[in-house]
Amino acid sequence: MIKGQCLCGAVQYQYHGKIENSILCYCTDCQQAQGSIAGWNSAVDQTQFELTSGREQLKEYFHTPNKARVFCQNCASPLYSYRTDLPDIIRLRLGSVTEGDIPAPKEEFFLEHKPNFIELR
Repeated sequence: MIKGQCLCGAVQYQYHGKIENSILCYCTDCQQAQGSIAGWNSAVDQTQFELTSGREQLKEYFHTPNKARVFCQNCASPLYSYRTDLPDIIRLRLGSVTEGDIPAPKEEFFLEHKPNFIELR
């Protein structure tokens, strides 16, 4: 099982599945949304994702008409995103995971925005 939370701990979740794959996305949207060099995400089955506390603290931001980024409105931690045209999938922000196994990223996207000092093994 995977457990995670936002920075302030108001929003907590469990994922009752196994994370099979993780990716690094270097697109400028992910860089700005994460405040970092990349977004570290995994597509997971929405039906196995459970918010255990803090649902009322969640805020959604639709950057595009189809994609919502979901974060804690108290501490602004990004937690996941979803697309309205893919209702069974969420993209979990892996930096919010506090317990459980996460595989090392094997895929990278938008390499044209990748800093040249980053190398995956």
